[in-house]
Amino acid sequence: MNRNLQKVFFLIGAVFVVLAAFFSGTYFGSSYNKSTFQNQEIDFDPFWNAWEIVEEKYVDSEKVKEKDKVYGAISGLLKSLEDPYSVFFTPEELKEFEIEINGEFEGVGMEVGIRKNILTVIAPLKGTPAEKAGIESGDKILRIDDASTSDLSIEEAVRKIRGPRGTEVKLTILRNGEEETKIITVIRDTIRIPVIDTETQSSAKTASLNEKKEDNYDVFVIKLYNFSADSTIRFRQALREFIDSGKQKLILDLRNNPGGFLEAAVDITSWFLGQGETVVIEDFGGKSPQKIHRSKGYDIFENLKMIVLVNKGSASASEIVAGALQDHGIAKIVGEKTFGKGSVQELVPLTEDTSIKITIAKWLTPKGHSISEGGLTPDIEVEIKDAKSKKDPIMEKALELLK
Repeated sequence: MNRNLQKVFFLIGAVFVVLAAFFSGTYFGSSYNKSTFQNQEIDFDPFWNAWEIVEEKYVDSEKVKEKDKVYGAISGLLKSLEDPYSVFFTPEELKEFEIEINGEFEGVGMEVGIRKNILTVIAPLKGTPAEKAGIESGDKILRIDDASTSDLSIEEAVRKIRGPRGTEVKLTILRNGEEETKIITVIRDTIRIPVIDTETQSSAKTASLNEKKEDNYDVFVIKLYNFSADSTIRFRQALREFIDSGKQKLILDLRNNPGGFLEAAVDITSWFLGQGETVVIEDFGGKSPQKIHRSKGYDIFENLKMIVLVNKGSASASEIVAGALQDHGIAKIVGEKTFGKGSVQELVPLTEDTSIKITIAKWLTPKGHSISEGGLTPDIEVEIKDAKSKKDPIMEKALELLK
C-alpha cells in the first residue's frame, strides 16, 4: 500500500462502478490504536465457541482456510456497523482498490450507493456505456446478472458490475414511479472520465410573448462532471472563459456529479468565498474536535448573479460546494434534492496485505446541516415529470430566475 496516498477524498458512498474509490473521500494511513479496545470488558467466549463448533462439526471444514475464516469474521464485524461504506479488504480486494484509485478502469461508467438498504445508481457518467444504455440516477439495481444485490456491499456490487471491455452485464432495475422491473444490458468498455464543459444558454428559451428581443440575455454555464485531481485547473480555465465572454450571469451545473477530491471542492468554492470562510465542517461524532475546511479566498467576483443546479445524482463534493454557496448566500440552488452522501472514510492497514475502510466523520455545511441526513434541499425545487423529455425544466427555471 502506498503510504504517500494520504489525501482526503470522499467516499461518496457510492463507488463508481468503474471509478470506484478514486472519487471517494478516503483517508489513507493511520495506525490502529488498541488502547480503547483493551480497556473494554468484552466476552469473546461466544466467538471462540462458534469457531470450535465450525472446526468440529462443519462437514467441509478442511476445505476452508483458516485465514478465510478470520477474514469472514472481520467482514462480519464491519457489517454489524450497518454502514455500507465501512468494509474489509482482502489482499485481492485491496489490489483492485489500488488499481481503481490510479484511474485504470474497464466497466460501465456509473457510481452506485446504498439508499434505504437498496443498491442505487447515484449517477451514470457522461458518454459512458451506462448512460448510453439508459441507466438513470435513482435506478434501484435488484440483480446483477443472476445474482441478487440484497446482501451485497457496495464493493461486492462494483466487482460484479465491472469487467473486461466488450463483455456484457445484465442489470435488473426498478425505476422510481414504475411498478415493473426491467433488464438493461450494458456492454463494458474502457472508461474515459469527463471533467468539465462550458456553454452559453439564452434567456430567449424562457421568454414570454410580451418580452422584447433586446431584453433577452445570455448566461454562461459551467458543467462540472466530477471533482478529479485536474478539475481545479480546468475550472479556473472555465472561469477565465466566463470572464472573457463579458457575461454577467453564471450557472454552475453539478447535476449527476457524484463528487471527488475534498481539496478540489474547497479550491473551487474558494473562487466565490473570502479568505478563511467556512466551506465544510468535518464532524467526528465527538471522538475528536471538529475540523473546519476554509476558503483560500480567491473571491474574484463582485455582485455575481449565480445559480447552482443539482439533482438526485449530485453527491459528496457536489453537495459540499452547493451547500457552502447556499449557506453563504452566494448562489441559489435549483433542482432536485441531492443524494445525501456526506461521510468520510479512512483506509487503515490491518496486515501487510489487508485493510479496513471505515467511516470516521460526517460532512456538515457551514450552517451545520448534515449532508448525510437527507442531502441538500434546493432553494427552488423542480419536479422532473418526464426524464426522457428533450426539455430541461431545471435549466429553464434557472434561466427564468436570472432575468
